[in-house]
Amino acid sequence: MTLNRKPPNRFAQKLNRRPLVRWLFWLGVAGFIILFGWVFNSYRGDFYPPLGTNSPWSLAFWVGEVVDWLVFQLDPLFDAIKWFTQTVLNGLEKFLLWLPWWSVLALIVLPAWRLARTRVAIFTGLAMYFIGMLGLWNLCMETLALIATAVLISVALGVPIGILAARSDRVDNIVRPVLDVMQTMPAFVYLIPALMFFGIGTVPGVMATVIFAVPPAVRLTNLGIRQVPQDLVEAAHTFGSTSFQLLFKVQLPLAMPSIMAGINQTIMLSLSMVVLAAMIAAGGLGREVLMALGQVDIGRGFVAGTAIVLVAMILDRITQSLGKKKRGTRAL
Repeated sequence: MTLNRKPPNRFAQKLNRRPLVRWLFWLGVAGFIILFGWVFNSYRGDFYPPLGTNSPWSLAFWVGEVVDWLVFQLDPLFDAIKWFTQTVLNGLEKFLLWLPWWSVLALIVLPAWRLARTRVAIFTGLAMYFIGMLGLWNLCMETLALIATAVLISVALGVPIGILAARSDRVDNIVRPVLDVMQTMPAFVYLIPALMFFGIGTVPGVMATVIFAVPPAVRLTNLGIRQVPQDLVEAAHTFGSTSFQLLFKVQLPLAMPSIMAGINQTIMLSLSMVVLAAMIAAGGLGREVLMALGQVDIGRGFVAGTAIVLVAMILDRITQSLGKKKRGTRAL
C-alpha cells in the first residue's frame, strides 16, 4: 500500500541548501513590505482611523467599563481586603515602633548570625545602627512593615498557585502568560487599579507591590516542584504515599531552595516598589525619597536611598543564606 505524500517543494529545498539565497530572499520580502507600507502610508495617511478613548470600539473604553463594573460589584470584597491588609500593616508598624531600637536590632542581627556568617551579622548590626544615626529609624520601621505585609501576601498567594501550576499542566499554561504580562507591564501601571479599588493610602501601595512581586514566588515554586527527581516521586507512590504526603514530605522539602530563591526575589522586587508606592501616599523611606525629589534635595534623597539599599542588602543576605542552608540540607 502506498501513502499519498505531498511532493517536496523544490523552491524550499533550494532555499534550505543555499543560506545566502535564503537570506537574500527574506531580505527582499522585508524590503517589499517596507516599500509597500511607505507607499500606502503616503497615499492613505494612516493604516486605520485612530480611535479616541471615548469610542466604544477602543480598548481603553472597555477596560474602563470593566474596572467601573468591578468597583461597583465587588466593593464589599475590596473593603474586606483593605481592612485585613490595613490591620496587618498597622499591627506590624506599631509593634516595630513600640519596641526599643536595641530590641529590633537584636531581632534582626540574631537571625543573621544564626543563618549566615558572622560577617553578615556584623554588617547587619552596623548597617541598622547607621540607619538610626541618619535619623531614619522610624521611616525604616514603616518600610519594613510595608515590605513584610506585601511579602506575606505575595507568598500566601504565590506558593499555592505555584503548587497548582506544578501539579497541573493546564493550570501552568493558564498561569504562565498571566505572569509574563505581570512581569513585563511597567510598574507605574499597577498604581492605577490599586487606586481604583482601594483608594489612596498605604493599602493600595501594598497591593501594587504584591502584584509586582508575586510572579517570582509562583515561577520558582513551580520550577522547584517540577525539578524533584521522578524516581523519588515514584518511590513515594510505591510506599503508598497519598498526594498530600507526597507534596508535604517529598516535593516541598526538596523544592525549598528554589522556593526560598523565589521569596528572595519577591523581597527585592517589593523593595524596588517602595518609592513608587509612596506616590499614592504610602509611607516609609520611599516617601522620604519622593519628598527629596520634589524639593530637588540631592543630599536628602541620597541618604534615604542609601538606607533603602542597606535594607535590601540585609534582607538579601539573610534570605540567600537561608536558601543555601536548605540546599545543604537537601544535599545531605
